[in-house]
Amino acid sequence: QVQLVESGGGSVQAGGSLRLSCAASGTTHGTNYMAWFRQAPGKEREGIAAISTYGIETYYSDSVKGRFTISQVSAKDTVYLQMNSLKPEDTAKYYCAAAIGYPLDSLSISGYTYWGQGTQVTVSS
Repeated sequence: QVQLVESGGGSVQAGGSLRLSCAASGTTHGTNYMAWFRQAPGKEREGIAAISTYGIETYYSDSVKGRFTISQVSAKDTVYLQMNSLKPEDTAKYYCAAAIGYPLDSLSISGYTYWGQGTQVTVSS
């Protein structure tokens, strides 16, 4: 079992920045990808950033590319999401997820087994 705990959410004005953290614990061996997803009210959960073990590969959705950066320290233990140039449309609950093995699509919900409880990000105009 892998436990994931997100932190760092909050309220910020448009153009501002936030950094989310995801702390992983438990049996992290075998989790080769970690990712951030988000879900806005009334919308489906979408994958926005993913990172492979040791940060060798990163993936971003078009909606956040160039503004958000995913990074990892102490392989598999902590994953960050640096969010810059935030927009009101970035308002959502942000979730950390961990995949066992190698997902076919690193930004697809179906590739991930473990999920955190989420942290709210609200961006005002």
